[in-house]
Amino acid sequence: MTDQNAALFQSTIGSLPLVNRGKVRDIYDVDDGHLLIVTSDRISAFDVVLPDPIPGKGSVLTTVSNFWFARTQNLIGNHLTGRSLESAGLREDEVGQLESRAIVVKKLAPLPVEAIVRGYIIGSGWKDYQRSGTVCGIELPAGLQQAQQLPEPIFTPSTKAEAGEHDENISFAETVSLLGADLAEKVRSLSLTIYRQAAEYAAERGIIIADTKLEFGFDGNGELYLIDEVLTPDSSRFWPADSYRTGISPPSFDKQYVRDYLETLDWNKQAPGPALPGEVTRQTAAKYKEAQDRLLDR
Repeated sequence: MTDQNAALFQSTIGSLPLVNRGKVRDIYDVDDGHLLIVTSDRISAFDVVLPDPIPGKGSVLTTVSNFWFARTQNLIGNHLTGRSLESAGLREDEVGQLESRAIVVKKLAPLPVEAIVRGYIIGSGWKDYQRSGTVCGIELPAGLQQAQQLPEPIFTPSTKAEAGEHDENISFAETVSLLGADLAEKVRSLSLTIYRQAAEYAAERGIIIADTKLEFGFDGNGELYLIDEVLTPDSSRFWPADSYRTGISPPSFDKQYVRDYLETLDWNKQAPGPALPGEVTRQTAAKYKEAQDRLLDR
């Protein structure tokens, strides 16, 4: 995890066409019904991809996500196929590059909203609450402190922004207008159930899941699936329970360590991003790995 030479900043797959290179994931076309998703070690902060990868991060995200996909299969199917990388037509040298960080998935049509569940008031939800006492149109009790647990988890969807833009929180009524009433209710119910079950499991391992982002997609027959990544340190806020308290933004098992370092710099939060010291990449890698080890009982 801490060997910088082992980090993968960008995949180079010559045997498959590249579909998209996102902030973290490289997506390749396998055939009419399948994609290859490669989770790199790239890290972004303030919507800027930084020049230094976090060694092992992609492997952690893939391992943790696959773990949760397996645990949620009783609730909803997912995009995993179980196909080997070799079956996707990759060369032997390419398979070695991608080991533990690539998956062959069903090609699905993603919904136009991100399904966000909040169990604690933090981040953009905290800012909305301070302004209006509400989050995504949901009225919350007065007097909540930063990072306080909510009486019940809430569903606070957002739009999917174009690259370089910020997602925008939307109300459930707006979600209904985008998805239709039945699908919006199904996504809300599934998201809340997945969050509650995951939060209970993680709490037994000393991790608070403050919030999470889920994504769903349809196949050609109209079947709904869980897609993208699930309950990883990139798509969720994981807090160590033993250092949690209200009134502050708690320490977390994610890239907050990187954000905190960047806040000490004279940087305008525009590309290109600054280089990260070795100590920052090592500490961040260790935090991702600890989250994985706790969740998987390693």
